[in-house]
Amino acid sequence: MKIYTKTGDKGTTSLVYGQRVRKDDLRVEAYGTCDEANSMIGLALSYLKGENFQGKDSLETAYHKIQTILFHVGAELATPKGKEVKWKLEKTEIDEMEGLIDQWDKDLPPLTNFVLPGGHPSGAAFHIARTIVRRAERCSVSLEEEVNPLVLAYLNRLSDLLFVTARFVNYQLGAVEKTLHQNSEQK
Repeated sequence: MKIYTKTGDKGTTSLVYGQRVRKDDLRVEAYGTCDEANSMIGLALSYLKGENFQGKDSLETAYHKIQTILFHVGAELATPKGKEVKWKLEKTEIDEMEGLIDQWDKDLPPLTNFVLPGGHPSGAAFHIARTIVRRAERCSVSLEEEVNPLVLAYLNRLSDLLFVTARFVNYQLGAVEKTLHQNSEQK
């Protein structure tokens, strides 16, 4: 299989089932942003190579599944309206993420202020992935009735999970979590 097809040289691409659309189509933006988020999650995980902490194996296993599902979410977004989606997102995937959020958040220091993205390179990359997923969610919402409501819920919950993951990784690796300091002189 060749990597290049030359079919996109004039600014169009194919959706699932072969329908051609412009590369700036909102549907392409939505699934492309999922792909970008998936790549950033991969980068965040790569920063954990050589690191050891309690829960690392389960985190990596969970994110292997999440990355696979996110790939399928992108495929669902790439499926034109009225066509059958080959893989269906299930509510159980959202429930599993909620379980991870609860599990990893329970031992973290309580939030008393806004957290500034940063810390360990992995934690910082998980924060970036969170913002990319939020963009994917905004793009998907713009497609309105064309999007499976579970896709919107999945993206929303994934951004929550990525936030908690960033905090969890930073906490486990001893990275200082900086918060927004309000100027006490401001009213």
